[in-house]
Amino acid sequence: MFKLNELRDNAGAAKKRMRVGRGPGSGKGKTAGRGIKGQKSRSGVAINGYEGGQMPLYQRLPKRGFNNINAKHYAVVNLGLIQKFIDAGKLGEEITETELLDSGLVRRKKDGIRVLSKGEITSKVTITVTGASKSAIEAVEKAGGTLTVTGSAASAAE
Repeated sequence: MFKLNELRDNAGAAKKRMRVGRGPGSGKGKTAGRGIKGQKSRSGVAINGYEGGQMPLYQRLPKRGFNNINAKHYAVVNLGLIQKFIDAGKLGEEITETELLDSGLVRRKKDGIRVLSKGEITSKVTITVTGASKSAIEAVEKAGGTLTVTGSAASAAE
């Protein structure tokens, strides 16, 4: 048996931090490894990207494109993967966004889940999601199922 007072970390598992500025005998006394003088030897320094007054590189480079703050980001699922999960018994015939999350097929919902037509679906399933491509809707209906889009009409068109 082992005793609680005898518990120790494995050798080398926990390394003690270097205490700087604690006398000359420590090897990191006086200037504490910061060198002598200058801005970086003092506290409260934040100079990432600063180039001594010269125009920084990130400001010299041209800016391109633009980020749409209203853009929707969908979690994407392919029909082939849905069929694979149905075959494995992780999904049933009624597939909603919560089922896709619970099965592990989708990690995060983001602004909704969008189904794309990569791969083949052979099962007759009912899928309800935020968005889907036209070809995905056609493929599901061809297999005898239904794919319902709950999101806006814009997400249904590809």
